[in-house]
Amino acid sequence: MLRDSGQEPAEPGRRCALPRPSAGSPFPPLGMQQPLELPEQQLALAKGAGPGAGDRMGGADSGAVSGNPYAGLVSRLRAAWLSGKTRPVEYRVAQLEALGRFLEEKQQDILEATALDMRKPSFEAYFSEILLCKNELNNTLNNLSHWMKDEHVEKNLVTQLDSAFIRKDPYGVVLIIAPWNYPIHLFFVPLIGAIAAGNCVIVKPSETTKNIERLVAEALPCYLDNDCFAVVTAGVEETTKLLENKFDYIFFTGSPSVGRIIMTAAAKHLTPVTLELGGKNPCYVSDTCEVHNVARRVAWGRFFNAGQTCVAPDYVLCSVEMQDKLMPALREAITEFYSPNPQESPDFARIVGDKQFQRVRALLSSGRVAIGGQTDEQERYVAPTVLADVQPSDPAMQEEIFGPILPIVVVSSMDEAIDFINARPPPLVLYVFSCDSKVVKEVLERTSSGGFCGNDVLMHVTLTSLPFGGIGNSGLGKYHSRFTFDTFTHHRGCLHRNMGLEAINALRYPPYNQQKLGLLTAAFEIKRKGMCTLL
Repeated sequence: MLRDSGQEPAEPGRRCALPRPSAGSPFPPLGMQQPLELPEQQLALAKGAGPGAGDRMGGADSGAVSGNPYAGLVSRLRAAWLSGKTRPVEYRVAQLEALGRFLEEKQQDILEATALDMRKPSFEAYFSEILLCKNELNNTLNNLSHWMKDEHVEKNLVTQLDSAFIRKDPYGVVLIIAPWNYPIHLFFVPLIGAIAAGNCVIVKPSETTKNIERLVAEALPCYLDNDCFAVVTAGVEETTKLLENKFDYIFFTGSPSVGRIIMTAAAKHLTPVTLELGGKNPCYVSDTCEVHNVARRVAWGRFFNAGQTCVAPDYVLCSVEMQDKLMPALREAITEFYSPNPQESPDFARIVGDKQFQRVRALLSSGRVAIGGQTDEQERYVAPTVLADVQPSDPAMQEEIFGPILPIVVVSSMDEAIDFINARPPPLVLYVFSCDSKVVKEVLERTSSGGFCGNDVLMHVTLTSLPFGGIGNSGLGKYHSRFTFDTFTHHRGCLHRNMGLEAINALRYPPYNQQKLGLLTAAFEIKRKGMCTLL
């Protein structure tokens, strides 16, 4: 059963009256969807779909699991996908423009919901949840026709008169599971790419941010075609049931521990996955840098959204001398950003829930509290905190912090910092600050991470031209803009040959002989450039 979020969510198949676009909206209104005409067999499946109908539609074609409460929903979307409805570029553009209208018309609702869920400042919410999503959407709309085109490739001598190309096919019915820390951004960005690629989509918002969950469950179905897209509200038990069904692709954002569960469930159906996970992102600060600039940039990135950011700098590596310089600069930056009493600042968020608050507060026992450290359980407030003299064995260094705490670990040199980083699982992103570009380049060259940013934090995520994703324990796969489209696209290798010219093919047919092999080699062989054959 779907989890009760306080109000009955919009059913995935329900038709909503489409809102009128706001004045001056760049997104044209979406026309009334035509009734879906399905092949007779698939139409029977769709009509029979529903809770309790799973017994009628188990099997490889539908992807539904017998007796599963989500079997009907999965089968209905698969029937819509098999009809080819989502493939035309005009359909994809219309659905993407509908997402744009949702972001415009529900902007204030989004800001209010994120404030209620975690007291996220409206500035941070607009920047991270609205603006960056619009950038992804507009970049996709600007380039979709080009991305969808067949990509013609090089041919060998035998196939010169034929057509060889890569067809950009949608996977089919895909599942997106979004997290709570950026509940709109991390919900919409993969959804944009999945729609652009021509898939049908089931998307599950996080149940932790209840106000955002309710907003997208109730409002989004009024914008999208309910034959092809559905929002499912679900807790852990329901999500486990959902994952029993066969999907053609699964995109998950969350913790490595849950990522393993997702991957195990996907493996039962050999379903490909993208896992956007997390980890402890190191931030190496060399002795040659502008200390006040480093302090302001690191403080902003660490305490943005109260530290609940997967790409936040998780800890600082620096020398004792740099720690002594950084500490007053960090204190000054925190006071400048959030006033002497950050608890009263309208620009500082709160921890999302009681369980998360208890976990973050326990990490304050690590090292020595040099700045901050105050907490308020009723408000789920943890002050912007800097920990000094932190040891690698301390609790704060054993897990991703995901809160407004910044440990500083002392190292004697760049080499020791690199060894420290390489002794741990590859992080989602690695940061390095130095006025010496050779230092930045050497850290980049000698380490591994999902992403990299020199002399700043978080800003690499704002570029739609860069892929975003982890490596190893921090994730599998990549997305953002074109990379999201590619993630949800099957790149289908195609060769269309001429029916004539059979004499060319005779070289490969039995009976074999040395002459045929020599001619075949000359026709198919790829030689390394710069090499010549001595006669």
